[in-house]
Amino acid sequence: MNGSLPSDSATNSWLAQILPAAGWLRSYDRGAFQGDLFAGVTLAAYLLPASLGDASLAGLPPEAGLYACLFSGLLFWMFCSSQHTAVTVTSAISLLVGSSLGALAGGNPARFAALAACTAILVAALAFIAWLVRAGIIVNFISETVLIGFKTGIALLLASTQLPKLFGFSTAHGNFWENTGHFFNHLNDTHAVSLGLGLGALGVLAFGKRVFKNKPVALFVVVAGILIATFAHLDQRGVSMLGKIPQGMPPIGLPDVRWSDLNELLTLAMACFLLGAVETTAVGRMWALKHGYRLDSNQEFLALAGANLAAGLGHGYPVGGGMSQSLVNEEGGARTPLSGLVSSGVILIVTVFLSDLLRDLPKPVLAAIVLMAVTGLFKLDDLKRLWRFSRAEFAIACAALIGVLGSGILRGVLIGAILSIALLLRRGSRPHVAVLGRVPGTDFYGDVERNPENEQTPGVLIFRVDSMILYFNADYIREQFVEQLNRQTPPVKLAIWCLATTAAVDLAGAEMLEHVRGDLEKRGIVLKLAEARGPLRETLHAAGLQQHFGEIKENTSIDPIVREWKLRSGNAAR
Repeated sequence: MNGSLPSDSATNSWLAQILPAAGWLRSYDRGAFQGDLFAGVTLAAYLLPASLGDASLAGLPPEAGLYACLFSGLLFWMFCSSQHTAVTVTSAISLLVGSSLGALAGGNPARFAALAACTAILVAALAFIAWLVRAGIIVNFISETVLIGFKTGIALLLASTQLPKLFGFSTAHGNFWENTGHFFNHLNDTHAVSLGLGLGALGVLAFGKRVFKNKPVALFVVVAGILIATFAHLDQRGVSMLGKIPQGMPPIGLPDVRWSDLNELLTLAMACFLLGAVETTAVGRMWALKHGYRLDSNQEFLALAGANLAAGLGHGYPVGGGMSQSLVNEEGGARTPLSGLVSSGVILIVTVFLSDLLRDLPKPVLAAIVLMAVTGLFKLDDLKRLWRFSRAEFAIACAALIGVLGSGILRGVLIGAILSIALLLRRGSRPHVAVLGRVPGTDFYGDVERNPENEQTPGVLIFRVDSMILYFNADYIREQFVEQLNRQTPPVKLAIWCLATTAAVDLAGAEMLEHVRGDLEKRGIVLKLAEARGPLRETLHAAGLQQHFGEIKENTSIDPIVREWKLRSGNAAR
């Protein structure tokens, strides 16, 4: 018996890592259930109308949004590490799906739905692979600068697709400029009743957002819209209705697609995964910071994998963490991820028993709900802040914005990713370098440019790089070193390369250091390495630098090297 205990403990630990709910449910505070219950009901009230609107953005029947939220929510709560993130269909992913599958579906609605469900399964596979290789760090390659431009572009593109519905005429299916041109060209086709109904819904939503913040005002608008449409017979007055929604559960299983479709869908699935991963981890980080718990971004990948697999098998489409939905969940009083299960339970009841009630929902009301949600994506203040902070970063945000508007969501996602990586490489390829001097009255050395009072030793250059030294920045760093070397008066006799702020050096960086040492030796200048610590020191040893620099000790600091050189220089002079 005793021998089996460690094994059981190890099994429980492993299960808790894979399935966090297995851990926190054991110590679940029953006092938290009231908060989770209320938050779950509130979240469901928000998700129901929003999922219908997002499904229309995706070019899918309304029930696809319900199915995606229902099935994804049944699994996400068990695997996620965030206590407040709500998984849902999002406007960005919905529009991405809707704008990408039309040509492949060939006008066949059943095939379109099957391709969308298959995309969700592919997203699940990508998320699972990302979890296996612990690729949580990849979401950090999408900079906040690019996200600002990207979300602003999405907001404008979404608005261009919903304004025609609000005004009561048909919607174009193109990029932002085509949609905008279509809208202004058809303003004469405005349906007055539809516009009045839509503007009324917008007014109620705006008032509710200000006065009843994070309450299910959208649900009230949906109910009111249905009642008004039913009693006023708005369908007979030319107002477009949502139409019949099949009642009951869909058949669970793999979508009917061809093997050749998988290759065609892979690019779309990668873009959906990227969007879902960035949004989910961004939302999770926000709540983790606010509530003081740790977010495991890799665990969120596993949760996304389970959620998208369930959504795909349940005839939905790709899902991710929703910002506004998670805000409703947190403000509703959620204490644990159990609120997500409660929300799915409410959606299940509506799907099985109450879906017929949504048939008379006017489309202008649905458009108003989407337009109000879009306002959360458009952040003019963020663009102004970028302009004040950095013109270069503002330009990058604008490039991402224009990419979405002109090339569509799919290419916009890829442009955003490329720009993020380019921004990272640009910064990494031009790291900050510093010439150091002794802080008066101490043995410490600091940046001379920022602190001119620091004392430089004549004939000595102390050089520091505030970054890793890698293949793409090694030449730049070498140029900066040589430039600083040539500026010094009197001529340098001793150069010290401080590695205190250099976390890593690759082979190209190590070879650069050796080449610099060789060049300086020809000029009669000694080069010493200082303050190489831990793994960096081991890397330098592995690269063979000790053969040229001598033993690279962990405790080699700058001041003893300078003192020794002064002593030897003085002896040499005598």
